[in-house]
Amino acid sequence: MRLIRRFLLALVALVAVAYAQPAFAKMVAKPVDWTLDGTAFHSFLIYDDAGKAKRPGLVMVPNWYGVTDIAVKKAEMIAGKDYVILLTDMYGASVRPKNNDEAQAAIMPLLKDRVLMRKRISLAVDQLKAQASSAPIDTGRLAAIGFCFGGASVLDLARSGSDVRAVVAFHGVLATDDPSLSKNIKARVLAMTGADDVDTMPQAPGFLSEMKGSPADWRFAVIGHAVHCFTETEATAATGNCRYDAKAAGESYAMMRAWLAETFAKS
Repeated sequence: MRLIRRFLLALVALVAVAYAQPAFAKMVAKPVDWTLDGTAFHSFLIYDDAGKAKRPGLVMVPNWYGVTDIAVKKAEMIAGKDYVILLTDMYGASVRPKNNDEAQAAIMPLLKDRVLMRKRISLAVDQLKAQASSAPIDTGRLAAIGFCFGGASVLDLARSGSDVRAVVAFHGVLATDDPSLSKNIKARVLAMTGADDVDTMPQAPGFLSEMKGSPADWRFAVIGHAVHCFTETEATAATGNCRYDAKAAGESYAMMRAWLAETFAKS
């Protein structure tokens, strides 16, 4: 009996220790599918499910390669314990570019038809909201972030008059098909561009003029010595206009987090 008692006490102690341990992070990448105008889309809801506390939800549009394993890892890094992210497919499930030519072909229909782009990104916000019944999303704190082509997508989301609280564009396309749409902007807008980005810096004057004419609370940040793709770790070229820059990436992520924290702190 004494041995049995000791065994039971030891077992109880082990169970107590197990329950006392902090919850370990477990990143979830849950497939989220929808259909629009006959096109099927395949996205991922990404978050740490170790905690149940509700947190802000972000629609994230990746660079022109779309939804890839690298984009999933990037979304996981950004989400951490702070956000629930819908990594958004803007092309359709059958379009997964494998090289720059295919990526260029994937974005052109949307850049040429910005009405379609705005329709697709707006539906992505609705899909994120719909996930609140099964994921820890605070639907009162929603925003959108985008990279390169994804930056164009989230800026167009703001121009559509979306009720997301903020949008953040990293080295994104700044040009618009209709500057007058800026009057619709409700979201706080943060756009970040590399000072040496030969693709987007020429678009800066038009973007500044557009934002000045809008009612938006906005900021345009130019990061010195950075070119395009400065957050894209896979952009390993030593020269050219598409290069990862760890310093610029770190600064831009810090600006994003500060911008979102300030936004969500507002009543």
